[in-house]
Amino acid sequence: MKLAILGAGAVGRSVADLAGEYGHDVVALADSKSAVADDAGIDVERALERKAGGEPVGSGAPENVFEADYDALVEATPTTLDDAEPGFSHARRALEADRHVVLANKGPVAERYDELRALESDSAGSVRFEATVGGAIPVLSTIEDETPQAVTAVRGVLNGTANFILTRMAAEGLDYEHVLAEAQDLGVAEADPTFDVDGTDAALKFVILANVLADGGFSLSDATVDGIQNVPGSALDLAAEDGRTIRLIGEATREGVRVGPRLVPENGALAVSGTRNIVQIETRHAGSLHSSGRGAGGPETATAVLSDVGRLE
Repeated sequence: MKLAILGAGAVGRSVADLAGEYGHDVVALADSKSAVADDAGIDVERALERKAGGEPVGSGAPENVFEADYDALVEATPTTLDDAEPGFSHARRALEADRHVVLANKGPVAERYDELRALESDSAGSVRFEATVGGAIPVLSTIEDETPQAVTAVRGVLNGTANFILTRMAAEGLDYEHVLAEAQDLGVAEADPTFDVDGTDAALKFVILANVLADGGFSLSDATVDGIQNVPGSALDLAAEDGRTIRLIGEATREGVRVGPRLVPENGALAVSGTRNIVQIETRHAGSLHSSGRGAGGPETATAVLSDVGRLE
């Protein structure tokens, strides 16, 4: 397939870098300021070298991506809330041109799911978004295989930053601020970690899951969300005395979304450590299905994007 990639952050760069291994050609790549496009295939290595060196990825404007002869648009620009722009408009433009859209950007699927599906229904193109939930973990494809109607709930840990902090607090008896600073030094937490520690990132993923289960109807404003900023070290100590620990747990059903710190068995499936994620899918006929792995990272998330591209062929 011919791919046009919007967004040259860690995920977009990794998709461009790995596309050839999956048998696809990159015909356009854009960051927020420039683009390179060639219907015969761009020189990915050179474009990525320019990006790494602080140069423009190409000499064209970002909107030139849409003029390329592409089969699928990979939307990997940063996630935004509320109107989910510009990601939503990028997806709309591709679908209105009867092209496929593969989203790594959570915003359009979490905040404007019903509109996105309506655009898809009027298009010869399809929308896929495995990469928006759980990085490399095949969450949405598993639900698709089981059929959403046969899934009753999805719960789990879907933010590695929050999980790292809680794991370190429990293991070392350290307070939140100390571990947050450590996580920032290690690059596990952003300079502004609010999106992760207040539960927003995890909530967006569980809103997407609720939309898949219920065929729409949810946005972030419908979720009940609590973060980990106010979890004291003493709470983790008390939990350990009872053979339990605390994790930022989300749950999506057809009725709604909840995300917040929860007590879980210390040796239970949901007590994953470090930056690992885990998803527990409750089904009507196949019991409880578990998948665990790295929920973020450029190459990891790119594998989910490229798996979606493969499903479109």
